[in-house]
Amino acid sequence: MFEFFNILFIYPLTNLLVVFYKIFLFLHLPFTLGFSIIALTALIKLVLYPLTSAQIKSSTKMQKIGPLLSEIKEKYKDNKVKQQEAMMKLYKEHNINPASGCLPLLIQFPVLISLYQVLTRIVSANSPQAIEKINSTLYSPLLHIDKTWDISFFGISLADSPSKLFSSMPLIVAIPILTAVLQFLLSKMMVPESAVKTVKKKDDFQSAIQTQSLYIFPVMIAYFSFSLPFGLSLYWNTFTLFGILQQYLLAGVGSLGPLLRRIKK
Repeated sequence: MFEFFNILFIYPLTNLLVVFYKIFLFLHLPFTLGFSIIALTALIKLVLYPLTSAQIKSSTKMQKIGPLLSEIKEKYKDNKVKQQEAMMKLYKEHNINPASGCLPLLIQFPVLISLYQVLTRIVSANSPQAIEKINSTLYSPLLHIDKTWDISFFGISLADSPSKLFSSMPLIVAIPILTAVLQFLLSKMMVPESAVKTVKKKDDFQSAIQTQSLYIFPVMIAYFSFSLPFGLSLYWNTFTLFGILQQYLLAGVGSLGPLLRRIKK
């Protein structure tokens, strides 16, 4: 089963990364491996765009009818059959398939997990033995790597974590901070402004939970960014930047709107 997963996901992504590496190496692009990680992440994000787009649109629709769903649940709280019928009628009126948001996520999940595993292996491959192991998974001898690659990106080792580099490079803490900020912006954009206002008006406890989640997740991501190899932060930040752009194009700035308006003032 594990080998099937490798054949279906791990090996193709490894080959794609090495293709980018070979192209950038031919072009004499500095920090080749780092830019290869960015290019592969961008490509995967573009390939997944239709699925992510469907997920975002479905999520936006569900959030917009959230107050109506709450009213139905309250109105028919003692009659589950009536409640289900009313909810299905509401979905039909707004042309929403409740399952449409889950399917794209399920399809994307193994790809994203595989990409993470590939990058973990790549950034730690700093010995001839590790490179040879990567070569054994490549489809063509033309892609084979004949020497250990440079794992630095603008002077930062892709294989080392910010926590390891902190004593010699204190400013490296900017990486997890940037990771947290980008994740916070994306999280804010994913929640419609109207949904936030509704929650605040109707349920202070729910509002508190939503606010806590908004801050806790970016802090968790920052911790992982500080503890894991820098190459993974490079991947995550690239992925988040594309997510912010996609969210903006498909659904706008969401609940980030009030913050942006205050900044403009």
